[in-house]
Amino acid sequence: MDTDKHPAAENALGGFLRARRAQLRPEDAGFPASGRRRVPGLRREEVATLAGVSTDYYMRLEQGRERHPSRQVLEAVAKALRLDDDAVAHLYRLATPTTRRTRRAPRVERAGPHLRRLLDTWSDTPAFVLGNALDILARNQLATALYAGFNACDNLLLMTFLDPAAHHFYRDWDRAAESCVAALRRAAGIDPDDPRLIEIVGELSMRSVEFRALWARHDVRGKTREAKLFHHAEVGDLELHYEAFTVNSAPSQQVIVYQAEAGPSADALALLGSLTAAPTLQRAPFVSPD
Repeated sequence: MDTDKHPAAENALGGFLRARRAQLRPEDAGFPASGRRRVPGLRREEVATLAGVSTDYYMRLEQGRERHPSRQVLEAVAKALRLDDDAVAHLYRLATPTTRRTRRAPRVERAGPHLRRLLDTWSDTPAFVLGNALDILARNQLATALYAGFNACDNLLLMTFLDPAAHHFYRDWDRAAESCVAALRRAAGIDPDDPRLIEIVGELSMRSVEFRALWARHDVRGKTREAKLFHHAEVGDLELHYEAFTVNSAPSQQVIVYQAEAGPSADALALLGSLTAAPTLQRAPFVSPD
């Protein structure tokens, strides 16, 4: 997916390979960095040499003219480009021929009622459900309080790139933005025809220079576990660790659960919970009629 194109309209594998070789420094791959280079990173012939294939073959691969690369070739290219596990899995998905489907009608993705009830039982930790395009499909009370500074708590990408509150809320905005885009790129490799994903990419490509630059990098990373640094207007700084769980009944959805280690962040999270807790009704004392 390029920033301004429908994902089906591009050579997705070629775009990924070009972006990833552009991020490698020649000296890190054992090539001299001196001399004039027309492109950043490695040249095609250098990647071909590292992968043990001909320059012509690698060129055809990038140009989309080689449709059926062997697993052995893909493994060699992945090693040459120093891809991590998420990027390797993405490479295999892009290189596997699939039958193009007709453009799907948009559908509203929803979290199931049982999942919503489960979130509500977690009163001391923020938890929410993410859809394929990083829409927030459901959230519990503490997650609502955590993101209360945003104009809308609807989609992590739109919130991160288009809401001014994001730069105050994320203490490391660059890292948060990179993580969101890498997760969306992974989702695009799994289901490139998702209408909602196409819509999100199109909107952000038109409205955010930062998104366009990150999308062009073709970084790929799934949400698993990580520390997030936040600043909340009411309780101050928070360092929360999250776990991401796939929903078996809806594989495109994930449950995200935040937790704080004992210390200032745990105290701040507890304070946030107390500030947003529903008030309990005070019963009038019992008075005997006698």
